[in-house]
Amino acid sequence: MSWLRPLLLGRLVRLAWLLPLAAIGLFTLISLAPIDPVQAYVGDRTSLVGPEQREAIAAAWGLDRPATERFGHWLGDVLRGDLGRSLTYDMPVAEVIARRFPASLVLIAGAFAVSFVVGTTLGIAAAAARGGPADRIIRTLAVALSASPGFWIAILLIALFAVGLGWLPSCCAAPPGLTAGEAGWSDRARHLVLPVATLSVVGTAPLILHTRQRLVAFLDSPAALHLRAHGLSWQRIAFGAGLRHALGPALTLHLAGAGELFGGSVLAETVFAWPGLGQATVRAATGADAPLLMGIGLTTLLFVFCGNLLADIAARLADPRLRQGPA
Repeated sequence: MSWLRPLLLGRLVRLAWLLPLAAIGLFTLISLAPIDPVQAYVGDRTSLVGPEQREAIAAAWGLDRPATERFGHWLGDVLRGDLGRSLTYDMPVAEVIARRFPASLVLIAGAFAVSFVVGTTLGIAAAAARGGPADRIIRTLAVALSASPGFWIAILLIALFAVGLGWLPSCCAAPPGLTAGEAGWSDRARHLVLPVATLSVVGTAPLILHTRQRLVAFLDSPAALHLRAHGLSWQRIAFGAGLRHALGPALTLHLAGAGELFGGSVLAETVFAWPGLGQATVRAATGADAPLLMGIGLTTLLFVFCGNLLADIAARLADPRLRQGPA
Protein backbone atom coordinates (compact mmCIF):
# COMPACT_ATOMS: atom_id res chain seq x y z
CA MET A 1 0.00 0.00 0.00
CA SER A 2 2.96 2.34 -0.52
CA TRP A 3 1.06 3.92 -3.43
CA LEU A 4 -1.79 5.06 -1.19
CA ARG A 5 0.00 7.89 0.63
CA PRO A 6 1.14 9.73 -2.54
CA LEU A 7 -2.34 9.33 -3.97
CA LEU A 8 -4.00 10.83 -0.88
CA LEU A 9 -1.50 13.69 -0.68
CA GLY A 10 -1.98 14.51 -4.36
CA ARG A 11 -5.76 14.54 -4.02
CA LEU A 12 -5.64 16.70 -0.87
CA VAL A 13 -3.43 19.24 -2.65
CA ARG A 14 -5.92 19.31 -5.50
CA LEU A 15 -8.78 19.81 -3.03
CA ALA A 16 -6.91 22.67 -1.34
CA TRP A 17 -7.02 24.83 -4.47
CA LEU A 18 -10.31 23.45 -5.78
CA LEU A 19 -12.34 24.53 -2.74
CA PRO A 20 -11.54 28.27 -2.92
CA LEU A 21 -12.01 28.33 -6.70
CA ALA A 22 -15.39 26.63 -6.36
CA ALA A 23 -16.40 29.01 -3.56
CA ILE A 24 -15.49 32.07 -5.66
CA GLY A 25 -17.33 30.75 -8.71
CA LEU A 26 -20.42 29.80 -6.74
CA PHE A 27 -20.54 33.11 -4.88
CA THR A 28 -20.21 35.00 -8.18
CA LEU A 29 -23.10 33.09 -9.74
CA ILE A 30 -25.31 33.68 -6.70
CA SER A 31 -24.46 37.40 -6.69
CA LEU A 32 -25.40 37.69 -10.39
CA ALA A 33 -28.71 35.86 -9.95
CA PRO A 34 -31.75 38.03 -10.80
CA ILE A 35 -33.61 37.02 -7.63
CA ASP A 36 -33.87 39.60 -4.84
CA PRO A 37 -33.37 37.80 -1.49
CA VAL A 38 -35.42 40.41 0.39
CA GLN A 39 -38.33 40.13 -2.06
CA ALA A 40 -38.16 36.34 -1.89
CA TYR A 41 -38.27 36.55 1.91
CA VAL A 42 -41.18 39.02 1.91
CA GLY A 43 -43.18 37.01 -0.62
CA ASP A 44 -46.82 38.01 -0.89
CA ARG A 45 -46.56 40.29 2.15
CA THR A 46 -45.31 43.15 -0.02
CA SER A 47 -47.99 45.56 1.13
CA LEU A 48 -47.08 44.95 4.79
CA VAL A 49 -43.35 45.60 4.42
CA GLY A 50 -42.30 49.17 3.67
CA PRO A 51 -39.07 50.47 2.12
CA GLU A 52 -37.51 51.16 5.54
CA GLN A 53 -38.15 47.60 6.66
CA ARG A 54 -36.71 46.24 3.42
CA GLU A 55 -33.56 48.28 3.94
CA ALA A 56 -33.32 47.03 7.52
CA ILE A 57 -33.62 43.40 6.36
CA ALA A 58 -30.98 43.95 3.67
CA ALA A 59 -28.64 45.58 6.20
CA ALA A 60 -29.16 42.72 8.68
CA TRP A 61 -28.20 40.23 5.98
CA GLY A 62 -25.27 42.32 4.79
CA LEU A 63 -26.78 42.85 1.34
CA ASP A 64 -26.07 46.58 1.46
CA ARG A 65 -22.32 45.89 1.25
CA PRO A 66 -20.26 45.22 -1.90
CA ALA A 67 -20.06 41.61 -3.09
CA THR A 68 -16.31 41.38 -2.43
CA GLU A 69 -16.79 42.52 1.15
CA ARG A 70 -19.61 40.03 1.67
CA PHE A 71 -17.47 37.21 0.28
CA GLY A 72 -14.56 38.15 2.53
CA HIS A 73 -16.86 38.21 5.55
CA TRP A 74 -18.33 34.81 4.59
CA LEU A 75 -14.87 33.32 4.04
CA GLY A 76 -13.68 34.57 7.42
CA ASP A 77 -16.68 32.97 9.11
CA VAL A 78 -16.07 29.69 7.27
CA LEU A 79 -12.46 29.59 8.41
CA ARG A 80 -13.76 29.93 11.96
CA GLY A 81 -16.16 27.02 11.39
CA ASP A 82 -19.31 29.11 10.85
CA LEU A 83 -21.16 28.53 7.57
CA GLY A 84 -23.61 31.31 8.31
CA ARG A 85 -27.34 31.32 8.87
CA SER A 86 -29.91 30.11 6.37
CA LEU A 87 -32.36 32.81 5.28
CA THR A 88 -34.91 30.18 4.23
CA TYR A 89 -34.93 27.96 7.32
CA ASP A 90 -33.83 30.62 9.85
CA MET A 91 -31.26 28.33 11.42
CA PRO A 92 -27.50 27.77 11.06
CA VAL A 93 -26.49 26.37 7.68
CA ALA A 94 -24.46 23.63 9.36
CA GLU A 95 -27.58 22.50 11.22
CA VAL A 96 -29.67 22.42 8.02
CA ILE A 97 -27.01 20.30 6.30
CA ALA A 98 -26.59 18.01 9.32
CA ARG A 99 -30.35 17.39 9.48
CA ARG A 100 -30.89 16.80 5.77
CA PHE A 101 -27.70 15.14 4.57
CA PRO A 102 -28.49 11.73 6.16
CA ALA A 103 -31.77 11.53 4.21
CA SER A 104 -29.94 12.33 0.97
CA LEU A 105 -27.21 9.82 1.81
CA VAL A 106 -29.77 7.04 2.35
CA LEU A 107 -31.40 7.85 -0.98
CA ILE A 108 -28.09 8.03 -2.87
CA ALA A 109 -26.71 4.87 -1.23
CA GLY A 110 -29.88 2.96 -2.10
CA ALA A 111 -29.78 4.14 -5.70
CA PHE A 112 -26.05 3.36 -5.89
CA ALA A 113 -26.58 -0.22 -4.74
CA VAL A 114 -29.64 -0.88 -6.91
CA SER A 115 -28.13 0.58 -10.07
CA PHE A 116 -24.86 -1.31 -9.54
CA VAL A 117 -26.56 -4.68 -9.04
CA VAL A 118 -29.08 -4.22 -11.86
CA GLY A 119 -26.60 -2.61 -14.26
CA THR A 120 -23.85 -5.20 -13.88
CA THR A 121 -26.27 -8.14 -13.91
CA LEU A 122 -27.96 -7.00 -17.11
CA GLY A 123 -24.60 -6.16 -18.67
CA ILE A 124 -23.29 -9.65 -17.93
CA ALA A 125 -26.51 -11.23 -19.24
CA ALA A 126 -26.26 -9.21 -22.46
CA ALA A 127 -22.64 -10.25 -22.97
CA ALA A 128 -23.45 -13.90 -22.32
CA ALA A 129 -26.23 -13.75 -24.93
CA ARG A 130 -24.40 -11.44 -27.34
CA GLY A 131 -26.00 -11.23 -30.75
CA GLY A 132 -29.17 -12.88 -29.51
CA PRO A 133 -32.63 -11.49 -28.71
CA ALA A 134 -31.83 -10.99 -25.02
CA ASP A 135 -28.73 -8.97 -25.89
CA ARG A 136 -30.67 -6.71 -28.25
CA ILE A 137 -33.48 -6.20 -25.74
CA ILE A 138 -31.08 -5.28 -22.92
CA ARG A 139 -29.09 -2.88 -25.11
CA THR A 140 -32.30 -1.23 -26.31
CA LEU A 141 -33.42 -0.87 -22.70
CA ALA A 142 -30.11 0.73 -21.75
CA VAL A 143 -30.30 3.24 -24.59
CA ALA A 144 -33.93 4.03 -23.74
CA LEU A 145 -33.08 4.59 -20.07
CA SER A 146 -30.14 6.84 -20.90
CA ALA A 147 -32.37 8.96 -23.15
CA SER A 148 -35.30 9.19 -20.70
CA PRO A 149 -35.61 12.37 -18.59
CA GLY A 150 -35.59 11.73 -14.87
CA PHE A 151 -38.81 13.63 -14.23
CA TRP A 152 -40.58 11.49 -16.86
CA ILE A 153 -39.41 8.31 -15.13
CA ALA A 154 -40.64 9.70 -11.78
CA ILE A 155 -44.07 10.61 -13.17
CA LEU A 156 -44.38 7.20 -14.83
CA LEU A 157 -43.53 5.36 -11.59
CA ILE A 158 -45.96 7.49 -9.58
CA ALA A 159 -48.76 6.96 -12.11
CA LEU A 160 -48.21 3.20 -12.17
CA PHE A 161 -47.31 2.17 -8.61
CA ALA A 162 -48.79 4.96 -6.48
CA VAL A 163 -51.90 6.11 -8.36
CA GLY A 164 -52.76 3.12 -10.54
CA LEU A 165 -51.92 0.14 -8.33
CA GLY A 166 -51.76 1.92 -4.98
CA TRP A 167 -48.85 -0.23 -3.85
CA LEU A 168 -46.40 2.47 -2.85
CA PRO A 169 -46.55 6.01 -1.41
CA SER A 170 -45.45 8.87 -3.64
CA CYS A 171 -44.55 11.47 -1.06
CA CYS A 172 -42.22 12.15 1.83
CA ALA A 173 -40.01 9.85 3.90
CA ALA A 174 -42.72 8.71 6.33
CA PRO A 175 -46.51 8.42 6.60
CA PRO A 176 -48.48 11.64 7.27
CA GLY A 177 -48.17 12.84 10.86
CA LEU A 178 -44.89 11.02 11.50
CA THR A 179 -41.27 12.00 11.05
CA ALA A 180 -38.76 9.61 9.48
CA GLY A 181 -37.38 8.88 12.94
CA GLU A 182 -40.82 7.99 14.32
CA ALA A 183 -41.86 5.74 11.42
CA GLY A 184 -41.11 2.04 11.41
CA TRP A 185 -38.55 0.44 9.13
CA SER A 186 -41.21 -1.05 6.84
CA ASP A 187 -42.90 2.33 6.33
CA ARG A 188 -39.58 4.04 5.67
CA ALA A 189 -38.60 1.34 3.18
CA ARG A 190 -41.90 1.67 1.29
CA HIS A 191 -41.46 5.45 1.02
CA LEU A 192 -37.91 4.92 -0.23
CA VAL A 193 -38.74 2.59 -3.14
CA LEU A 194 -39.96 5.08 -5.76
CA PRO A 195 -37.30 7.77 -5.14
CA VAL A 196 -34.56 5.12 -5.27
CA ALA A 197 -36.01 3.60 -8.43
CA THR A 198 -36.09 7.02 -10.09
CA LEU A 199 -32.57 7.95 -9.05
CA SER A 200 -31.07 4.56 -9.90
CA VAL A 201 -31.88 5.12 -13.57
CA VAL A 202 -29.02 7.66 -13.65
CA GLY A 203 -26.37 5.00 -13.14
CA THR A 204 -27.97 1.83 -14.52
CA ALA A 205 -27.73 2.46 -18.27
CA PRO A 206 -23.99 3.33 -18.38
CA LEU A 207 -23.19 0.28 -16.24
CA ILE A 208 -25.12 -2.04 -18.55
CA LEU A 209 -23.26 -0.86 -21.64
CA HIS A 210 -19.86 -0.66 -19.91
CA THR A 211 -20.11 -4.12 -18.33
CA ARG A 212 -21.28 -5.66 -21.60
CA GLN A 213 -18.40 -4.07 -23.51
CA ARG A 214 -15.80 -5.27 -20.99
CA LEU A 215 -17.20 -8.80 -20.97
CA VAL A 216 -17.46 -9.07 -24.75
CA ALA A 217 -13.80 -8.05 -24.97
CA PHE A 218 -12.94 -10.70 -22.36
CA LEU A 219 -14.96 -13.41 -24.12
CA ASP A 220 -12.92 -12.78 -27.27
CA SER A 221 -9.64 -13.04 -25.37
CA PRO A 222 -7.34 -16.11 -25.47
CA ALA A 223 -8.12 -16.86 -21.82
CA ALA A 224 -11.85 -17.18 -22.51
CA LEU A 225 -11.26 -19.21 -25.67
CA HIS A 226 -9.07 -21.56 -23.63
CA LEU A 227 -11.90 -22.07 -21.13
CA ARG A 228 -14.33 -22.61 -23.99
CA ALA A 229 -12.04 -25.25 -25.45
CA HIS A 230 -12.29 -27.12 -22.14
CA GLY A 231 -16.05 -27.42 -22.56
CA LEU A 232 -17.35 -24.45 -20.55
CA SER A 233 -20.35 -22.61 -21.99
CA TRP A 234 -20.21 -18.89 -22.79
CA GLN A 235 -22.76 -18.25 -20.04
CA ARG A 236 -20.65 -20.03 -17.44
CA ILE A 237 -17.51 -18.19 -18.57
CA ALA A 238 -19.32 -14.84 -18.47
CA PHE A 239 -20.72 -15.34 -14.97
CA GLY A 240 -17.48 -16.89 -13.70
CA ALA A 241 -14.13 -15.51 -14.81
CA GLY A 242 -15.82 -12.74 -16.79
CA LEU A 243 -17.60 -11.50 -13.69
CA ARG A 244 -14.30 -11.08 -11.85
CA HIS A 245 -12.86 -9.30 -14.89
CA ALA A 246 -15.72 -6.79 -15.20
CA LEU A 247 -16.74 -5.96 -11.62
CA GLY A 248 -13.65 -3.92 -10.74
CA PRO A 249 -13.91 -1.48 -13.67
CA ALA A 250 -17.69 -1.30 -13.21
CA LEU A 251 -17.31 -0.31 -9.56
CA THR A 252 -14.70 2.30 -10.50
CA LEU A 253 -17.01 3.79 -13.12
CA HIS A 254 -19.92 3.81 -10.69
CA LEU A 255 -17.96 5.52 -7.92
CA ALA A 256 -16.74 8.16 -10.37
CA GLY A 257 -20.38 8.89 -11.22
CA ALA A 258 -21.32 9.71 -7.62
CA GLY A 259 -21.65 13.36 -8.58
CA GLU A 260 -24.37 12.50 -11.09
CA LEU A 261 -26.31 10.70 -8.38
CA PHE A 262 -26.02 13.73 -6.11
CA GLY A 263 -27.24 15.96 -8.92
CA GLY A 264 -30.08 13.59 -9.75
CA SER A 265 -31.17 13.55 -6.12
CA VAL A 266 -32.28 17.19 -6.50
CA LEU A 267 -34.96 16.09 -8.97
CA ALA A 268 -35.94 12.95 -7.06
CA GLU A 269 -36.24 14.77 -3.73
CA THR A 270 -38.28 17.57 -5.29
CA VAL A 271 -40.74 15.25 -7.04
CA PHE A 272 -41.19 12.95 -4.04
CA ALA A 273 -40.89 15.65 -1.33
CA TRP A 274 -37.94 13.78 0.16
CA PRO A 275 -36.48 15.81 3.06
CA GLY A 276 -32.87 15.89 1.91
CA LEU A 277 -30.30 18.35 0.64
CA GLY A 278 -31.74 18.26 -2.88
CA GLN A 279 -35.06 19.65 -1.70
CA ALA A 280 -33.24 22.23 0.42
CA THR A 281 -31.21 23.26 -2.64
CA VAL A 282 -34.36 24.06 -4.60
CA ARG A 283 -35.80 26.10 -1.74
CA ALA A 284 -32.52 27.93 -1.25
CA ALA A 285 -32.26 28.71 -4.98
CA THR A 286 -35.81 30.06 -5.27
CA GLY A 287 -35.30 32.10 -2.11
CA ALA A 288 -31.83 33.39 -3.07
CA ASP A 289 -30.50 31.92 0.19
CA ALA A 290 -26.81 32.53 -0.49
CA PRO A 291 -25.41 31.11 2.79
CA LEU A 292 -27.29 27.83 2.38
CA LEU A 293 -26.43 27.55 -1.32
CA MET A 294 -22.76 28.09 -0.52
CA GLY A 295 -22.85 25.48 2.24
CA ILE A 296 -24.63 22.90 0.08
CA GLY A 297 -22.28 23.64 -2.82
CA LEU A 298 -19.19 22.96 -0.72
CA THR A 299 -20.81 19.84 0.75
CA THR A 300 -21.55 18.57 -2.75
CA LEU A 301 -17.98 19.25 -3.82
CA LEU A 302 -16.62 17.25 -0.88
CA PHE A 303 -19.04 14.41 -1.63
CA VAL A 304 -17.98 14.24 -5.27
CA PHE A 305 -14.32 14.48 -4.25
CA CYS A 306 -14.71 11.49 -1.92
CA GLY A 307 -16.48 9.52 -4.66
CA ASN A 308 -13.68 10.20 -7.15
CA LEU A 309 -11.05 9.35 -4.54
CA LEU A 310 -12.71 6.01 -3.82
CA ALA A 311 -12.89 5.39 -7.57
CA ASP A 312 -9.15 6.01 -7.90
CA ILE A 313 -8.39 3.68 -5.00
CA ALA A 314 -10.70 0.97 -6.38
CA ALA A 315 -9.08 1.24 -9.81
CA ARG A 316 -5.60 0.76 -8.35
CA LEU A 317 -6.74 -2.17 -6.23
CA ALA A 318 -8.27 -3.83 -9.29
CA ASP A 319 -5.33 -3.12 -11.62
CA PRO A 320 -1.86 -3.12 -10.01
CA ARG A 321 -0.39 -1.47 -13.12
CA LEU A 322 -2.12 1.80 -12.23
CA ARG A 323 -0.28 1.98 -8.90
CA GLN A 324 2.87 3.04 -10.72
CA GLY A 325 1.14 5.95 -12.47
CA PRO A 326 0.94 9.59 -11.35
CA ALA A 327 -1.12 10.42 -8.25
